[in-house]
Amino acid sequence: MQDRARTTRRNLLEAAAHLFVERGYVGTSVNDICARSGKTSGAIYFHYSSKEKLALAVVREQFAAWPQLTAHYTASHVPPLERLVALSFEIAGVLCRDVTARAGARLWAERRSIDAVVPTPFAAWTAAATRLLADARSRGELAAGVEPSGTAPALVCAFFGLYSLTGEAAGETELAVRLDQWWRLVLNALQAHPDPAALIARARARVS
Repeated sequence: MQDRARTTRRNLLEAAAHLFVERGYVGTSVNDICARSGKTSGAIYFHYSSKEKLALAVVREQFAAWPQLTAHYTASHVPPLERLVALSFEIAGVLCRDVTARAGARLWAERRSIDAVVPTPFAAWTAAATRLLADARSRGELAAGVEPSGTAPALVCAFFGLYSLTGEAAGETELAVRLDQWWRLVLNALQAHPDPAALIARARARVS
């Protein structure tokens, strides 16, 4: 792809992301994206063919970053539950700082309004959480009866529920406070020998 076409696609994607965050999918029109990006409707239809395709591109752009994030948490010398908590705080930071990430999350929440199949966005993080929980179990750090394959999806969905209910008006600090409180509850059930405050402090130090 030529540089000019690449730049146009990026402009359209960013303009659409801002509007999807501000107005939602239904409240955003192709004309709105044209006005925000300074591009014509012809440019949108040339690169994405429809508003639905542009929305899907925003979702894929957001969650394409998750495998890169999870790859940072493979260091075997760090306790796996600590890595899992640190990963959640890093993803929370991305969701607060990156407009495309916020747009992707909102579009996923509004997926029933989109006339296209929105890809399941949590696969990479769920897989990483499952591996980390299994590692914690093998090290004797996981509480008895906690099943990694069933617990991981529940944790990921609960995290995004927490993010969604915190709301767009809340900043990174408020989300971090709520995430801290949530982990204090969850780790009491996950850890074989619960010490949530100490684990969270170590995890947050890794992403600060």
